[in-house]
Amino acid sequence: MPASMSDSELILCVLPSILTLFLFLILIRRKKQQHQIRGLNLPPGNMGWPFLGETIGYLKPYCATSTGEFMEQHISRYGKIYKSSLFGEPTIVSADAGLNRFILQNEGRLFECSYPRSIGGILGKWSMLVLVGDMHRDMRTISLNFLSHARLRTHLLREVEKHTLLVLGSWKENSVFSAQDEAKKFTFNLMAKHIMSLDPGEPETEQLKKLYVTFMKGVVSAPLNLPGTAYRKALQSRSTILKFIERKMEERVKEGSENIGEDDLLGWVLKNSNLSKEQILDLILSLLFAGHETSSVSIALAIYFLPGCPNAIEQLREEHIEIVKAKKKAGETELNWDDYKKMEFTQCVISETLRLGNVVRFLHRKALKDVRYKGYDIPCGWKVLPVIAAMHLDPLLFDYPQHFNPWRWQQSNSTRSSSSSTSYSSMTSSNFMPFGGGPRLCAGSELAKLEMAVFIHHLVLNYQWELADLDDQAFAFPFVDFQKGLQIRAQRQTNFI
Repeated sequence: MPASMSDSELILCVLPSILTLFLFLILIRRKKQQHQIRGLNLPPGNMGWPFLGETIGYLKPYCATSTGEFMEQHISRYGKIYKSSLFGEPTIVSADAGLNRFILQNEGRLFECSYPRSIGGILGKWSMLVLVGDMHRDMRTISLNFLSHARLRTHLLREVEKHTLLVLGSWKENSVFSAQDEAKKFTFNLMAKHIMSLDPGEPETEQLKKLYVTFMKGVVSAPLNLPGTAYRKALQSRSTILKFIERKMEERVKEGSENIGEDDLLGWVLKNSNLSKEQILDLILSLLFAGHETSSVSIALAIYFLPGCPNAIEQLREEHIEIVKAKKKAGETELNWDDYKKMEFTQCVISETLRLGNVVRFLHRKALKDVRYKGYDIPCGWKVLPVIAAMHLDPLLFDYPQHFNPWRWQQSNSTRSSSSSTSYSSMTSSNFMPFGGGPRLCAGSELAKLEMAVFIHHLVLNYQWELADLDDQAFAFPFVDFQKGLQIRAQRQTNFI
């Protein structure tokens, strides 16, 4: 009697059939696409290899203060609007400011958010990042209500300053350390407190931070759900994080609805929304992700750019010393909203950091209808990528775009007349989209700017710092990251005030 077939032999027998079926499906899909686009005037471009398209080249790491070799070559060859095949789908890539504004302003009418399935798989189907339509609007409204102007002015401003001082106060004199890690510590502790009232340094907070680090590695990795991969480990971390949040929810519910406080997002949502448990879990996780990652990278970028512009540091110090002097005269110590509104040059530094660093490089959208723009057709169902970084680094929109120049954001400019200055400022603002735009404008944009301003305030008043490794540049993977952690050497100063 013949021996039974082993698993490996069975796989070898079946594999050719699977590959044949896979290739057959690709051919059918390509024929369907060709039939769909027949007679349309598509932008020029290259669809690349079957299935893979040009995705590998598009995601190749590059210096964050550039658009990368792939984009530069494609724009030079095809123009600012071109076709490609990315993330397994036919795609229109836009480095055109007008089209990018058009896409974002027509969210829900002509275009909608369309992230790869792997992102939804790891952030959750109820994550604000992947939701569309009414459900996204409802989730965004909840976030905006919690991040209200009144709450920013009082509770959140105090918390931001408290956590800033906690991190800066731990810096050791003349030691070399990772500024990127310190920025992440600051924003994680702030969001953990803000979302679930977790105190920094507590065992459960530190355990959640470790799980979150593993989770983040998976978000930015290849979506391979195989044993040992970063994506599989991230899915496991996600499960553990959700159990942690669920346990916190159950503790609040046991206290009774009348005893649930509204000091953190979890309590606020439990008391003021009709969301299901699964929706609350995904909302909390997605806001922890959004509130921590983008803000920490933005702060790290400011620490990175400023030493190369000593005049900016000097002007920042002058601005913040004036604020402190006025507070001492009034017998006050803690920052208030009026102090924040006086940080005018600080806002210029923040805008320039976001423009040059481009924390969010591009957005994922999909055409809901056939769209015609500047003579080109965008077929219904095609993916559309508005590349925000390409706008921010376009020399036709920003003078010397590779230079860190905070003064470009000031209303007046001695080299221009007042009328042309206003026109230039207006043009600059309309082409500046660090937080996206339209109905999906980032709900936490004001909190992010507040965090950066307060951190910069205490940083320039209390420290001088220098980059310990000049070769450690910010790279886009496409998420912006410093490969060596942005090592700096800081010296405490007491003679500024």
